[in-house]
Amino acid sequence: MEQAKLAIHSDRIKPASKCTVCGSDAAPNSSENLCWVCRRLKISAWRDADQQMAASE
Repeated sequence: MEQAKLAIHSDRIKPASKCTVCGSDAAPNSSENLCWVCRRLKISAWRDADQQMAASE
């Protein structure tokens, strides 16, 4: 019974993938394999680029 519980528990835990930019553990909800810091920097860069494009129009 104990082995069955451990098998189920180990199936739920995914091994941490590495961030493609810095090599840290990737965020579990990142489809691009980015850590939370690199993911946040990417989102901020998108926002800055959108604001610059709006200002130039």
